[in-house]
Amino acid sequence: MEKMIDLNCDMGESFGLYKYGADTELMPLISSANIATGFHAGDPHVMRESVALAAHYGVRVGAHVGLPDRVGFGRREMNVKAQEIYDYVLYQLGALDGFLKAAGLTMSHIKPHGAWYMMAAEKREVSEATVKAVLAYNPQLDIYTLPDSELYKSAKEAKLNVVSEFFADRPYNDKKVKMFGWTLEEIGHPDEMAKRALKVVEDGTIETVCVHSDTPGSPAIMKAVREILVESGLKIGLNK
Repeated sequence: MEKMIDLNCDMGESFGLYKYGADTELMPLISSANIATGFHAGDPHVMRESVALAAHYGVRVGAHVGLPDRVGFGRREMNVKAQEIYDYVLYQLGALDGFLKAAGLTMSHIKPHGAWYMMAAEKREVSEATVKAVLAYNPQLDIYTLPDSELYKSAKEAKLNVVSEFFADRPYNDKKVKMFGWTLEEIGHPDEMAKRALKVVEDGTIETVCVHSDTPGSPAIMKAVREILVESGLKIGLNK
């Protein structure tokens, strides 16, 4: 069997008149797209266009569910109850799924965004509520999260398929990702990011590498990551 690595990107985060992220340049380089579902960013028009772009390049589509916080772009932690998390998941999955069904496509995965991603990684009640909603909606969906996170553990206990993720465009300190407040100096040159990603992937615990569409120079970063992984003998895609 060929060794494979998935490349994913958070996309569809424009809304209304606001353009955000280098989606058009990045879509040909990836194998999985996490499309915003309207809470932290995105809107119906952008969702439809993002799904069409992913379909054109044969890219898997997942729901990038976020907290209802457009002003903070979903990157501010909110005091939300488990029932609210459950309802937010179902609402956002249904929104994106409508566009996927209209395009003749099937949703492949779910990935929380920003503050929700970190809350689910650290707080059991958030991870369990997220998993409960996935079980109710479609237990075939993959869940993208950090290895050894609370969401990883909750999903595994529920017998859901979990995809372990590494962020190429975020600094890590003591193996913990610094998701917010980083600087360009901390993440370095695209070639440095690519070498870090290769090292982690070669360790064997990571199944997908993410580059955010709104990171400055994101297309160059993804190209560098893709090239070094392919040169090492890996095929781009998720091993299913």
